[in-house]
Amino acid sequence: MIRLAICLSVLAGGLAAQTLEFPSNATLQAEVTSPLDSYVMPMGIWDRGEMPTEVVEGALTQQAWRIRAQQLTTLQLLRPLREQLRNDRYRIIFECQTEACGGFDFRFGTQTLSPPEMQINLGDFRFLAARRIGADGPEYISLFVSRTAQAGFVQVTHVGPVQAEAPPLVTTTAPPLRAAEAETPEDLAQQMNAFGHAVLPDLTFETGSAQLGDQPFPSLQALADYLLEFPERTVALVGHTDSAGDLETNVALSRRRAGSVLERLVSDYGASRRQLEAEGMGYLSPVASNLTAEGREANRRVEVVITSTAE
Repeated sequence: MIRLAICLSVLAGGLAAQTLEFPSNATLQAEVTSPLDSYVMPMGIWDRGEMPTEVVEGALTQQAWRIRAQQLTTLQLLRPLREQLRNDRYRIIFECQTEACGGFDFRFGTQTLSPPEMQINLGDFRFLAARRIGADGPEYISLFVSRTAQAGFVQVTHVGPVQAEAPPLVTTTAPPLRAAEAETPEDLAQQMNAFGHAVLPDLTFETGSAQLGDQPFPSLQALADYLLEFPERTVALVGHTDSAGDLETNVALSRRRAGSVLERLVSDYGASRRQLEAEGMGYLSPVASNLTAEGREANRRVEVVITSTAE
């Protein structure tokens, strides 16, 4: 569990902006500040082509943070922040999750910092808006939380009264947050049961290739065993690529990679074809920077996602 503490500091005439304490393995990816600016804050879900908003004005700080830990949930990231905001006399005025927010339309109708600094998974994000009133006027904060297979992402937007010496919005003094990779069949099964998805970490793909090697892959054996244990569950194998090439080509390539994994699961590991489907995302959901060889290798991956269960 992330420890996120909010420290109160009373200034003459009002409340100071809080400090959010992130774990020490969080890194600041991007920051925008302005001594006086406006921010269009969502105040409701996207519905029928519209989204309620409020334009708030004041000193603006917007930051994107990446927390280097696998298999985080968006609730793990958001819940401690939400409670600390309440303790700091903020009132939660709007909160939503993924499709309940309005899905794709809400995400692209909301002001966010750009990828790869701020990664937003269209299938798993949460948003929260809060407000408190001090002697110097209203103070607003919004949190946009999402995650990839490798890291959690939190965008913090704060708008409040102008202060001569405002405290930092975020510090990184809490213990690091860690999560184990799925290195054994038990790990994969635990991740699937706990989070509904997992990366198949031992699969490798060269740039532009959908061909798996001939060697055995323990993650595929673990997945086949998992599907045998839960015969009523179905999963999607979702392929991902690095950023080399255009989007259309990469979506097709990532789908072929997922298809290769599907065929190997059926032919070599005895998995049931009816429990499997193959999809591709191309380079739209990276887990690392495409500016390095290591990052591109990490982005060439296949994930498994539970799509249905009879339980």
